[in-house]
Amino acid sequence: MPFSSAPNQDSDHSSSFDLLTRNVWTGGQLLAFSGLDGPTDYQHGLTARTAFDSPGLDMVLPGPSRVRFSADPAEGVVVTGDTFSLGSGADAMTGVFVDAHHLLLQGPCSLPEPDSRITWSQKGDRTLIGSASHFDPHLIDKDPAAVIAERHRWLEGLSLPPLESPASQRTLLKSLALMKTQVYSPEGIIQHRWTTPDRWPHRAMWLWDSVFHVIGIRHFDADLAREALSAVFDSQTGDGFVAHRMDPFKQSSITQPPILALGAKLVHDQHPSPEWIETLYPKLSAYLEWDMAHRDRDGGGLLEWEIEGNPHCRSGESGMDNSPRFDDATQMDAVDFNAFLALECEIMAGFATELKRENEADQWRSRHADLCQLIRERLWSESDGFFVDYDLDKGAPSSILANSGFLPLICGAATPEQAEKLVGHLQNPRTFGTPFPVPSVAAYQAENYGKDMWRGPVWINLNWLIAFGLDRYGFTEAATQLRAQTMREIEQYCEAFGCLFEFYDALQEDAPPQLLRKGKCAPGESPYKQVFHDFGWTATLYVDLCFGR
Repeated sequence: MPFSSAPNQDSDHSSSFDLLTRNVWTGGQLLAFSGLDGPTDYQHGLTARTAFDSPGLDMVLPGPSRVRFSADPAEGVVVTGDTFSLGSGADAMTGVFVDAHHLLLQGPCSLPEPDSRITWSQKGDRTLIGSASHFDPHLIDKDPAAVIAERHRWLEGLSLPPLESPASQRTLLKSLALMKTQVYSPEGIIQHRWTTPDRWPHRAMWLWDSVFHVIGIRHFDADLAREALSAVFDSQTGDGFVAHRMDPFKQSSITQPPILALGAKLVHDQHPSPEWIETLYPKLSAYLEWDMAHRDRDGGGLLEWEIEGNPHCRSGESGMDNSPRFDDATQMDAVDFNAFLALECEIMAGFATELKRENEADQWRSRHADLCQLIRERLWSESDGFFVDYDLDKGAPSSILANSGFLPLICGAATPEQAEKLVGHLQNPRTFGTPFPVPSVAAYQAENYGKDMWRGPVWINLNWLIAFGLDRYGFTEAATQLRAQTMREIEQYCEAFGCLFEFYDALQEDAPPQLLRKGKCAPGESPYKQVFHDFGWTATLYVDLCFGR
């Protein structure tokens, strides 16, 4: 039975979807066809998002157009990643993706303006909107209720952890619905099912995003988790390089944080597959060897991120595009890069031992120990009690205290005394003990701190990593508190806006839609000038946090 906005005590399914019923239609929620239900189409597939200014949809791919509804936007609103409903009575509206190219609507609506990439047809109270290049008018005869039931089957079949708060339950269901529509089918050079941070505007696959996605996916679908991680290697070059961004037809020329072995370990620990690890191991090894061969420019043993000329994205390779760490556009031995690499080496030693490659295991262990020692010796600022980058061009430590400075906890590089000082920063409102921790820049550094992406706001993936590191050092209470604070913040704004945002205000002064992105909050100018509303790793890591309770 498809979901209904009206309560039905006779159906567990209906009552589960009733949790998603909202009081008002909220803009920015993405809808698309999932690779879990059939073939997707990267170039011609249809993607929509809920409209901000009135009840309706903005079609964003393959071309822009608008559909408006007469339904009451304050009644019975339910939005999953591939279905929606709102209103009641004669004005009630439902919608469902029939396939990658077609959205079937039932209820009164105003049709989109003509566009060469989008077309539509009507029959009775039904409207079929589709990609012009693949339009099949016969699909208007599909039964919307039956298709909605098909789309919900995956969500219905999941076994969910018990959560006390209704807000937590709603946020988990929203996260799962979003997680489903992150998935693409194999296409072009990508030979596995794969995931994207968001179906628009990012669309493509990103290296470290993919890892944070599988951390959530592993709780439901081991095969999908393995595929989504393996997909990152589908475009790996012969020398081991793995691009930071790839799609079915092309890839970028820079890489991204090395955390693929971590993702593999987390999946393997929960769903052991020695055959998968054996297949993945040489690819992981070649990838890490490439990093070590091409990102240690001074030969000192520590790695540096690639630096770009764009002032709003000095280091897309680091994943922290516009962090003030990179404002001077100089080469730096980077705390995060080397902490990630050290952890990967430690994990690779475990894989090598499992595969009975003892000589290689010894080599990985040695690399891990050497990196940890170098991090302790060169990247610790005793005056700050914190880990910082080392500026090679200036021959001096960086003055910027960023959340990356906590990451030596994840690989065991920090001494117990250093770890104690790092934990102290989490309680210090002058540095990282903000109302919602952990800010991307220390709060007292006013000349660098702001409300723009990596210049102050909190990122869920870094909070996840910092909590992971705290657990490693036995700071269980601090880790538990950080996870709880992170979940509450995600839930608060999911309740208010129906979305899982890209980043959040560390000072809890501004709602996510009001934050800046690369210098502006100007969504009318560009979708890249506002926080993304339905963001992949916020959803998947929230799922993981729910399972860790």
